[in-house]
Amino acid sequence: MNPQIRGITASGPRSLRRAFTYVTAASFKFKYAGAAFLVVVLAAAAVGTVLLVRHQADTRTLSALAESAARERVDPELQARARSIATHAADSIAGAVRAGDGGGVVRRLQPFIDDPTVAAVTVTSRSGKRIFYWQRSAGTTPGALSAEVAVAVRTFVERIPGAATPETLASLTVVLQQAAPVPAVSLSGRLQAVSAARSRLTWLLGFVLAASGGVAGAALAWRLTRQLQRPVDSLIKSAERIGQGDYTRPVEVRRHEALADLQQALERMRGRLRQSTINKNYLNSVLNSMTDAVFVTSPDGVIKMANSAACKLLSFGEEELLGRSILAVLDERERPGFDLLQAAQETRETVVRTRSGQTIPVSFTGSRIDSDDPQFQGNIFVARNITDRKRAERRIRYLARYDALTKIPNRMQFHHLLQQTIARALRAGQVVAVLYLDMDRFKEVNDTFGHGAGDRTLEVLAERLTRSLPKETVVGRLAGDEFALFVEGLPADADNRGPIAQLARALLTEVCRPMQLNQHEVFLTASIGIAFCPRDAENVIDLIRNADAAMYYSKQNGGNTFAFYSPEMNAAAVERLMLKSKLRRALERDELEIRYQPKVDLRTGRIIGAEALLRWRLPGHGDIPPSHFIPLAEETNLILDIGEWVLNRVCLDYRQMQSKVGDPGRISLNLSLKQLRQASFILRCRSVFRRHQVSPTAFELEITETTLMADPQRTVRLLDELYAMGLHLSIDDFGTGYSSLSALQQFPIGTLKIDQSFVRDAADDAGDATIVRTIIEMGRSLGMEVIAEGVESQRQLEFLRSNACHFGQGRLFGEPCTAQDLLALLTRQAAGAAPFAHLLHRVEAATSRSA
Repeated sequence: MNPQIRGITASGPRSLRRAFTYVTAASFKFKYAGAAFLVVVLAAAAVGTVLLVRHQADTRTLSALAESAARERVDPELQARARSIATHAADSIAGAVRAGDGGGVVRRLQPFIDDPTVAAVTVTSRSGKRIFYWQRSAGTTPGALSAEVAVAVRTFVERIPGAATPETLASLTVVLQQAAPVPAVSLSGRLQAVSAARSRLTWLLGFVLAASGGVAGAALAWRLTRQLQRPVDSLIKSAERIGQGDYTRPVEVRRHEALADLQQALERMRGRLRQSTINKNYLNSVLNSMTDAVFVTSPDGVIKMANSAACKLLSFGEEELLGRSILAVLDERERPGFDLLQAAQETRETVVRTRSGQTIPVSFTGSRIDSDDPQFQGNIFVARNITDRKRAERRIRYLARYDALTKIPNRMQFHHLLQQTIARALRAGQVVAVLYLDMDRFKEVNDTFGHGAGDRTLEVLAERLTRSLPKETVVGRLAGDEFALFVEGLPADADNRGPIAQLARALLTEVCRPMQLNQHEVFLTASIGIAFCPRDAENVIDLIRNADAAMYYSKQNGGNTFAFYSPEMNAAAVERLMLKSKLRRALERDELEIRYQPKVDLRTGRIIGAEALLRWRLPGHGDIPPSHFIPLAEETNLILDIGEWVLNRVCLDYRQMQSKVGDPGRISLNLSLKQLRQASFILRCRSVFRRHQVSPTAFELEITETTLMADPQRTVRLLDELYAMGLHLSIDDFGTGYSSLSALQQFPIGTLKIDQSFVRDAADDAGDATIVRTIIEMGRSLGMEVIAEGVESQRQLEFLRSNACHFGQGRLFGEPCTAQDLLALLTRQAAGAAPFAHLLHRVEAATSRSA
């Protein structure tokens, strides 16, 4: 081919495109300029028309105003002339009217009638009768000016000699009419003529200005189209690129150009098309960004695509995976059960094998790829590594069966293992021993050192138990500080209590070893209950329950010991559970009662107060001793409600006794550790005293040494607040705890109560007598009152009086009585007789006889 022809052929479409673009741009310029010119001319014509109409309206308005002004100047002159003519006419006809000469009236009015400006004359008598009327026949001339004036016709009459007075004879009305001056050209016409001349000049100037504005607008439009040509060409090129599928080059946007909004819209369209249009590179980017392994296979399971996560999971390159069967990535044990059609429709768990031979558990999800094009048909599989989940599941299964803190079997696993052991033992005719171990007062460790220290203690205890027992012995943690273990393979024809007792002693010895908690050496003890299968029970539940009953029996006996189960223990446990449930209803059913034990002055026999004692009268069971139900109340926190009920009841009784005898003395109430630890205890006390309108100084709270020393710093603060309220404080059962003299000085204590265990044998035992004397002397030296509890005999009373113990209470002065009985004693005392003076007389008589 001729090179020239080839060049023409190659450049032909490009030249035609440029020519077409030039013609399009030129047409656009001419249209833009013509439209601008036409708009300017039409706008000028509209403005000129509006101005012309406005000018004509102003001309008419000015003409009307000019004529109105002329009339306003002529009317006053015409009115004055009409009044002058009417006055002269009235004077000329006065005599004729008086004489009743009608002809004379006509003759005298004739000169006025001949005046062409006079249009009408009327003469009317005083009675209203018309004397003369004349009107010019020509009528009223349109546009003429008129004025009407009425005057009185008067004459002077001498009614009184020498005095003439005016008299009205008639009324004369004159209508004057004068035609308006008619110039050759009216004022309106002249104004319109002048306006027309000016309008022609205005139109000429307007046309010239409109033409100039149109030319200027066309020139400006031509210039603007030249400025728009470049962005329009750029938009056309960008649109052509977008139409060809090239979304990579952004559209050039210039914010200050006229087509900036169009450019921005085109750029937004390019961005949306780029986001919504997917190509192979984009698809690869999406698949490679996934953290799960993705395999795209053909319908027969041959891998056609694998993302980077799949290569990383299997440690293969993509080229190595392509062309392989999907079965090749699975572990050999998983391949026989793998169905390609079923796997492409479900989610399952399987195992894949890496290049190094490592097996990894995965969640394998398949889905079919449906397409009309066979080259796109196939399956897609997503494999997710579930190693962490499997590890977590194993951890959960472990935690479901083993205690997370001590790493030994928990209650469920222990029951399961014990059930299997019992089944084997029953089949083999052997015996299984279960030991139930519970720590004594373990709550004090948590309260004193914190729960972290308590957890560490349990860990150490589990390690000690596991280390001290044979390997085949199973140890489990059943609850907080409760452990259990069982020993199997014991002979059925032998007494197994000896070996098991030896094992229990070894466990108690191991538990009693000192422990280091927060740099403190702590000694702990435990209680153990033992039950045998099949002697005591043949199932897990009953066997553990019986061992638990034996453990509780050991704990009741002071702890740090063990006990073998007997049926009576189970009955005691049942009774204890029954009492605990019935105690919850005791307040509602009004089964609790208050008894008062008088406190007596051992010098005079007079009552100085009383101690309030709680009693539970359970229907069908009689009186339940406080030593039985008070611990139950503290375990169930019912002691808080019971303590508040006691305080309300004692305040009510005191109020009644006060109204009868004036001063019943000081009433003592026992305070438990849980009540003292209650955050709102002091507020509740104030509320009760305020409600019953009694003074706190009339009451005394008795606190044991154990309660006092449980948390000395906090207890001092609380007792100081109670003392500041006015309450008296005393230490109950003094001598049985471990309070020191330095500690006693910190507390606002006013009374020491000697425990009855010392008073009981003080008269016979030298050791108890020494303790009692020491307490009396110590109380006196600390400035405290000393009260002896449990005074039951004359010899005890004599001993106390001889050692200067001034106050006592006990059965020697009677059993605890009701509020009514105490009121009777106080009433007799108020009458002057000391209720227990006779006991003192006996002591004095016995003393004198021994002397």
